[in-house]
Order: sequence, then C-alpha cells, then structure tokens
Amino acid sequence: MASKTVSLPQAMKAQFLEAFKTPYVLRTVPLPKPSSPHDLLIKVDAASYCHTDAVLADGQMPPNPPSFPHIGCHEFAGTIVSTPSSNNSTWTFKIGDRIGVPGRAFNPCGSCFECLDEKSPDSDPAGYSVFCPNSGNNGLSRPGGFAEYAVVDARQVAPIPSSMSAVETAPLMCAGVTIYSALKRCQLQPGQRVGIVGCGGGLGHLGLQFAAKMGFKVTGLDSADGALKLARDLDTGARIVDVRTESAEQIIQDVGQEDGNKEAGDMGLDAVIILPESQKAFEYGVRLLKNHGRCVVVSFPEAGFHFSARDVVFRDISIMGSLVGSNKCLREMLEFAAEHNVRAVVKTYPLSGLNDLVTEYHKGSGGKLVVDMSLET
Repeated sequence: MASKTVSLPQAMKAQFLEAFKTPYVLRTVPLPKPSSPHDLLIKVDAASYCHTDAVLADGQMPPNPPSFPHIGCHEFAGTIVSTPSSNNSTWTFKIGDRIGVPGRAFNPCGSCFECLDEKSPDSDPAGYSVFCPNSGNNGLSRPGGFAEYAVVDARQVAPIPSSMSAVETAPLMCAGVTIYSALKRCQLQPGQRVGIVGCGGGLGHLGLQFAAKMGFKVTGLDSADGALKLARDLDTGARIVDVRTESAEQIIQDVGQEDGNKEAGDMGLDAVIILPESQKAFEYGVRLLKNHGRCVVVSFPEAGFHFSARDVVFRDISIMGSLVGSNKCLREMLEFAAEHNVRAVVKTYPLSGLNDLVTEYHKGSGGKLVVDMSLET
C-alpha cells in the first residue's frame, strides 16, 4: 500500500516474549509494515509496563498471545513516521505528530453491535469501538510497544499535548485511561467521597491525582510500605490509610464525624474502586461504602471475587466492572492530565534493560516503570 513516509531503517530492535514465564529476548527484526487505510507506522519513544504485561507473560490471558515470539506492551507513545497515501480515518494525522497509543482497538470490524453502539455519552462515533470483539489489541493479540517501531490504528490513538513528554504520556495510555474511566463510572459529584484501594500502584497513584483534581474527597488505601510512601508523597490532600493498622470501621466513624452523619447507613464512602487482586481488599473496600454506594472493580483475579448478597441487597450496593475508556475518554483524560499536571511517578529503563524493569516491577515499589527509547546507546 502506498504511503507517505520518511527515510526509515530496514531493521529495528524489539523485545520478544518467546514462552510463558521466561525473560524477554532482544532481537533485530525487519520493520513492521502498515496494511490497512487506518494504519500508522510510528517510531516508539516510550513504552510503559503494565500489570497486564505480567499477567500475559505468566500465561493467564488466553488466547493471548496467539503465538510466540510476541512483542508486548499496550501503553506506549511515539512519533508518526508513515501514514497512508489516502487516509480514510476520521482522525487524521501527519508525519511528525506525537501520539499516545493504548492497546485497544486495532482495526475493529465496524459492523458489530459494539462498533455501532452510540448509547453512552463517552461512546466513539458509530463504526469504531474499543470493545469490538473482532479487533486486535496491541501488545496482547498483536505486536505492541516494546520495539523501536510499531504499527497502530489512527482511530485508537490520541495526540500528545505540547506540555507532556512521551515518557509522561505512555503510562496514561492504559493505567491513566483505565482509572480515569473507573472514576467516571463512580458517577460522583464534587464533594462526594471515593476510596481507591491499591492507591500506591500504577493505577492507584494516578487515581489519587485525578480524583483530587475532580473535586472528590479521596481516601487512598494500601498495605505496602513503598506504595504508601509514594501515595503520601504525592501530597494530593487525600487521606492515606494503611489497612494493616486501620480498620474499615474506624474510617467509617471518622468520615461520619467529618460529614456530620450519625446514622449507620449514611456513614462511609459514596464509591470505591478496587485495584488489587485480593479478596481481602475487595471486602475491605465494600465495607467502607455507605448505603447505595458503588463498588467499581478493575482487577481480575484468577479465582474471582466473592461478595455478600446481604451487602448487595439490603444495603443496595452496586458492583460493576470497568475495563477501559473509549477513544473520546482517552483524549479527554489526556487533556485533563495536561491541564491539571497529573503525572505518573516513573522510573525509566533502556529497551535493552526490559528484564531489569520486570525484576523491579515484581518488587512492588509502586508507580510506573517505563522504557525510554532515548536511553538506548
């Protein structure tokens, strides 16, 4: 397919997963080639590591990857180096534009019920949906961002605000839009209370910042020393709770006293977001809710979660899942982050140091770990 392009090398470096539960392998391979009218070739500038990358590498996301070797990473950012000669995309870009890339949705079918659904205010125009079951997913079902170059769909990406770098943008392409979308699903008004369980992790520490800037009263909860320190150091004004030493009942009493509420069902939080893959975290979060509260679940433990029907029925608690946000939501989130200075706390590595990054990730120190392509020598 003819395209507009700049001078490009014949080969690139990429980190490959060659089997489950094994380290990444750095290889030199040919550049990928765009193959559809919506495809863009980008030079990857930064690629962020997500919990899903760890789950995928552990073999817990069948049928992904569909084959080995596989290039992971579904939250990255880069610069466009090639566009189709006749761009039919609703969103047009040019060579040199900087864009952020989430995993979803690469080349959706455009005709399924998801692609044609425009019921939600956050839905994308008919013909495109991040939920399309027939689409590809960069980093999961198809090659992602742990490479010097990648092919992406012009409809899945978002322009990077001028005030943000690629390293700042990459973590927002999954962690950022996921927690932003989860906060929107809470359906809160400024002044209402939200709890973020797992507040010092990749999603959680961004959630503290987004929620505070949205005007919510925020309670952040975690159980790891490093994550708690990171959350406190953000200085968002949120109450940061060590769940190892503070009970849910004590938090409820404190919140009730602050709000002037004395009746049991009226004390607590209006919504909680569950990020850890832990039954204890889930139960702790639900206990914090006042009657009619919302519990938004983002994590997906292999054994699932178990909940009390008594809580759901007699306290009128709503439990809902939240996966990702639409492209419209992605762009809104990125502009919000730029305007309100919401940034991930990051530690950077060169592409060749990806396995060192993974080792650091499993230490659970919090924040986000990012491959910065400019560090490669």
